[in-house]
Amino acid sequence: MASSQHLALFPIPKYYQKFITRVQLSRFNYASALAQLSPAAQYPISEEQAVYTYRKDCADGRFIDLNASRVAESFYNLKSDPNLACSFFTQLKESCFQHNVDTYAAFIRVLCRWRLDRKLLSLLSEIVGSKESDLGFDITALFEVLSVNSGVLIWVLDMLVKEYVSVGMFDDAIDALFQLKRRGFVPRIMSCNFLMNRLIEDGKVDPLAIYGHVKMSGLNLNDYTYGILLKALCKKGNFEEARDVFREMVEVGVHPNAFTCSTYIEGLCSHKRSDLGYEALRAFRAANWSIDTFAYTAVIHGFCSEMKLKGAVEVLSDMVNEGVAPDVYIYGALIHAYCKARNLLQALTLHDDMVSNGIKTNCVILSSILQCMCEMGMVSEAVDQFKEFRDSGIFLDKVLYNIVVDALCKLGKLEEAMELLNEMEGRHVSLDVVNYTSLIDGYCLQGKLADAKNIFHKMKEKGVEPDIITYNVLVGGFSRNGLAEDTLELLDCMETQGLKPNSTTHNRIIEGLCMAGKLKV
Repeated sequence: MASSQHLALFPIPKYYQKFITRVQLSRFNYASALAQLSPAAQYPISEEQAVYTYRKDCADGRFIDLNASRVAESFYNLKSDPNLACSFFTQLKESCFQHNVDTYAAFIRVLCRWRLDRKLLSLLSEIVGSKESDLGFDITALFEVLSVNSGVLIWVLDMLVKEYVSVGMFDDAIDALFQLKRRGFVPRIMSCNFLMNRLIEDGKVDPLAIYGHVKMSGLNLNDYTYGILLKALCKKGNFEEARDVFREMVEVGVHPNAFTCSTYIEGLCSHKRSDLGYEALRAFRAANWSIDTFAYTAVIHGFCSEMKLKGAVEVLSDMVNEGVAPDVYIYGALIHAYCKARNLLQALTLHDDMVSNGIKTNCVILSSILQCMCEMGMVSEAVDQFKEFRDSGIFLDKVLYNIVVDALCKLGKLEEAMELLNEMEGRHVSLDVVNYTSLIDGYCLQGKLADAKNIFHKMKEKGVEPDIITYNVLVGGFSRNGLAEDTLELLDCMETQGLKPNSTTHNRIIEGLCMAGKLKV
């Protein structure tokens, strides 16, 4: 009879009636819980609205007769409906309900049950960012409550380690792992790997020291654990220790994966030991260890950075023979290196080979080719090549446009250069100080100083601040034409902008005025 009166006072919305049936609660227990949690009879809500409406004390807005044990029990009853549980938690929080360790633990169990990692991470972030005095408990107490279920505890620990590491609380992350071990549970290797990787990346500990601690914990180390250690050792150039790691992997039966092999190879190549990197690649391949495209890329990039182009081409041929298809990054590295060596013919041959293999070129590769042409004095050819690229529909970036605008200015084709700048704006490519400076330089070389000044003022109106190179170009042009007063005005303008003349500025002024006959040497 008492339960019937409760229901009369607090009618249950249809949505909750469905929920009751689903979890098979008794009428009496459900009504008793809803006496604390359900809407008042005179204010029914629709299913689409907030999940719960609570009776609150008017003075402080807190719940009446709603204690922590009832809330924890309610979360238990909501374990099959995570969305409802999350909404319940949110409204409790908004209504100033003071959670304790049991209510947090009850809600966390729901999140773990449904693997709601983002929500769990957000909740742990809230706990970690709160003062113990505000929470009323510490993390150790939470571990204690959750330890009745090892699966939940280990899952929470994974998330907690990530949260601690993300805010730089490395000591707390380490302590959390040991808390788990002290309770007789073994942490997941993924958590240890994550912590180990970040500790090494941030330079907090010696790689071998943290590896020793992880190893002593009794965990079964996997290939990624060894890969993280190898990355740290190779970064420092400790290749002898890195070889010892490989030996240990073989001894304990952990097969090196593509990541560990590539990490070691890349480490050697980044320390200008690409010959050894290539030897390692072939040795790993002979041992039937996993070798991916990245390993070949690392060696080719290494040879190219050392300008050992014969070796780079040998690796390219080798990978093709092994059935590994080179990608755009490998071709890009080779083309850039040959352009740097002013071997334009080989660069273009490689480019044609790349395209014929169905690999699309890109603006980075094209920039290397056009820049090489310009530096070899093939300025007109560079402009023609650019037009071919543009007409073929290849995406052109600001760098490519900069190269060609500068080329046109050097050729004295200023109107064409202006057209190209207008085309850039039409394609929503914003003009920068390099574009404007190239155009100013072109006008100065032709003695069209009025046009140069107009471009100078236009760039400032567009919000593009001239740099020291822009000013040096202008002072050189003004000085060569004997415009000493204009040159001094530019120096004042530089000072106003906070730029100081450098040796190039002074040299251009002196050389220009001498050429104009304004100074006697």
